[in-house]
Amino acid sequence: MTTANPVRGRFNSAVLRGADGYGHWLFGARKRGLFADLPETVVEIGPGTGANLRYYRPGTKLIAVEPNPYMHIPLMTAARRHEIAVDLRPEGAERIGLPDGSADAVVSTLVLCTVPDPAAAIREIMRILRPGGRLLFIEHVRADDHAGYAVTQRLLARPWRWLFEGCDVLRDTESELRAAGFRELHVDRYRAPSLLLPINPQIAGWAVR
Repeated sequence: MTTANPVRGRFNSAVLRGADGYGHWLFGARKRGLFADLPETVVEIGPGTGANLRYYRPGTKLIAVEPNPYMHIPLMTAARRHEIAVDLRPEGAERIGLPDGSADAVVSTLVLCTVPDPAAAIREIMRILRPGGRLLFIEHVRADDHAGYAVTQRLLARPWRWLFEGCDVLRDTESELRAAGFRELHVDRYRAPSLLLPINPQIAGWAVR
């Protein structure tokens, strides 16, 4: 089990709870489309306080890979509210305690920016996905194509990483996904209209093992 910083772990849990409505306004339409045909059982890495649960069908079984213990109580509270059955796994995304080829769908939203080794996490997702299984993702990425965002990201990268427990605004997650060897990969690049400028350059899409 990964142990979160007792101060920043609690702070980040409170931030996610406080920003839940804002996140729904910002990402709701995109998430509804992305998660429209999820299977009955879903693996989600880093579900946090449960921001995605409102988009899952009632009765969904969620295997929740969440290493921050300060997220667990609000996550379970959200699960009861949305009628989601949760199998909580307090482990990191780089080593998920599931058999090879056992998952039909894995969800990752604004998570691969934070895991210490994103390439290892993607390999682990590939391992647990069955052939034909899907990774569905929304991630913020390095702003190579926009000078203003790029400067902001470079200036804020270090304090941002410290405050948000490893969140790296300079991470090139699209390249990591392309290097992973998925059979199919569909990526939509866009800029989210949020107040948090360093995370506005984003990608969303799906990958098939």
